Amino acid sequence: MKVQIYNTLTREKEEFVPQQPGKVKMYVCGPTVYDYIHIGNARPMIFFDVVRRYLETKGYEVQYIVNFTDVDDKLIRKAEQMGTTVPDVADTFIDAFNEDIEGLGVGKATMNPRVTDHIEEIVAFIGGLVDKGYAYPSGGDVYFRTAKFEEYGKLSHQNMQELQLGIRIEIDERKEHPQDFVLWKGAKPGEIKWDSPWGAGRPGWHIECSAMARKYLGDTLDIHGGGHDLQFPHHECEVAQSESLTGHPLANYWMHNGYIHINNEKMSKSLGNGIRVKDLLVRVKPAAVRYFMLATHYRSPLNFNDETIAQAENSVERIRNCEANLRHRLQALGDKAVEDATSAPVELADRIAEIRDLFHAKMSDDFNTPDAITAVFELVSEANQYLNREVTQAQSLQALIGLLREMDEVLGLLPAQAEEELPGEEVDRLIEERIEARKTKNWARADEIRDLLAEKGIILEDTPQGIRWRRK
Repeated sequence: MKVQIYNTLTREKEEFVPQQPGKVKMYVCGPTVYDYIHIGNARPMIFFDVVRRYLETKGYEVQYIVNFTDVDDKLIRKAEQMGTTVPDVADTFIDAFNEDIEGLGVGKATMNPRVTDHIEEIVAFIGGLVDKGYAYPSGGDVYFRTAKFEEYGKLSHQNMQELQLGIRIEIDERKEHPQDFVLWKGAKPGEIKWDSPWGAGRPGWHIECSAMARKYLGDTLDIHGGGHDLQFPHHECEVAQSESLTGHPLANYWMHNGYIHINNEKMSKSLGNGIRVKDLLVRVKPAAVRYFMLATHYRSPLNFNDETIAQAENSVERIRNCEANLRHRLQALGDKAVEDATSAPVELADRIAEIRDLFHAKMSDDFNTPDAITAVFELVSEANQYLNREVTQAQSLQALIGLLREMDEVLGLLPAQAEEELPGEEVDRLIEERIEARKTKNWARADEIRDLLAEKGIILEDTPQGIRWRRK
C-alpha cells in the first residue's frame, strides 16, 4: 500500500517516493527554547513523531531531525529578565522541552542540533550566498536578495506584490528591497555574538534550519514539516536561500499541521490563552492529549476546551479497558491458553485482517489519524463482542491483542506493557485479602480494601473470570 502525502508545495496528494529506497530524510522545525512549550508547540511534535513511527512500520529507516533555536531576540530578552546568560536559558528550556515531550510519549529524534553548535556552517552558507550574488552585506547585517530568486513565494503561493501588501514591513534603509530578509545580524552592545567576515553578530532565524538540514540530510530532504504558521515567512525563506545556494529543491514533500484554538479563539500571547504542556499534564493523562491531537486531521485546525479533552479521556479509557479485558480473559485461561492450539475462528480472523487493512489504508492516505482511530474502535467493538462469549480461545484473544498493539505502535495511546504488572507486594496482598473477605462475607472489609486501592489509583472489577484491576 503506497503512502500518499499532501504536499504544501503542489497543493496535491502525491505518492511518497524517497530519494533513496528504504530510507527517509525528514526535518521538522523545533522550538525556540526561551520558555516552556505550549500545546501549539506540542502538536507538530506529536504528529510528526507519528509520521516517523508509521514510516518505520512500513520498513523505512527514518533519519529524523528536530532542531533547537537556542539564540534569538527572545532568548536574549529572557536572559536579561532572569539575570543569566543565553546558553543557560537555552539549557533550562531544552531540558524542560525534553521532559514535556517524553511525558507526551514522543520518541527521541535522531538528532536535535542546536544553532550555537553550527555557527561555522551558517557563516559558510551565508558566504556562499554572498559569493553567488544572492546576499549582500549592509550596515553590519547581511540580507538575502529576494528579487534575485524568481520563485520566491512558490511555497506559500503568493507573489512578491501580494507578500508586500499582506505583511507589514518596517522601512529599513539598509535593505535594497523591503522584502529582503536578514541572514546575519550585527551584534548590539552586550549581546551574545560570534565573529564573521561581516563583523561580530549572530544568525538570522531562517538561515539556521537551512544550514543544519543541509549538514545532516544533504541538499534535498524527503520531508520537511512544521506548523502552518511556519509556511511563511520561515519555510519560504528557507526555500529561497537553500535553493539559491545548491540549485536543488530543498524538500520534495512539504507538510504543515493546522493551528490550535482555545475555546474557539486562536491561541495567542496577546489573549493570554496559551496552555503549557507541563501544566496540562498535571490534570490530563498524556494519552488523552495525544488522542485529542490525533482525532482531528493534521491539516485541520483543532479546538481545545474542557469538553473535547474529556471526550478524549473517555475514548482512551475505552481502548485501554478493551485491552485490559482481553488480557484478563487470556490470563483466566491459565494452562488452557498454553494447550490451546486452535486457530481463531475464520470469521474473526477475516475481520481482524479487514481492520488491519483499513488502518493501513487510512494511515497511508496522508496519515489520516482520525480514520485510523476509527479502525481502532472497530477492533474494540469486535473484541468486546468476542468477550461476551461464554467460551473464548487463546489464539483469538492473542490475535485481537496483537492487532491492537500493532496499531498502537503508531498512535501511542496504550500504556507500555510493563505497566500491566501489579505495582508492588502491598497491592497484591490487599487484593488477596479482599478475596478472602468476600469468601467470609466480610463485606465491610472488602469495601474498605476497594476504597484503599482506589486511593492508590487501582480500580478493581469483579468479572465472571475473577477479579481484574486497572489504573484510573
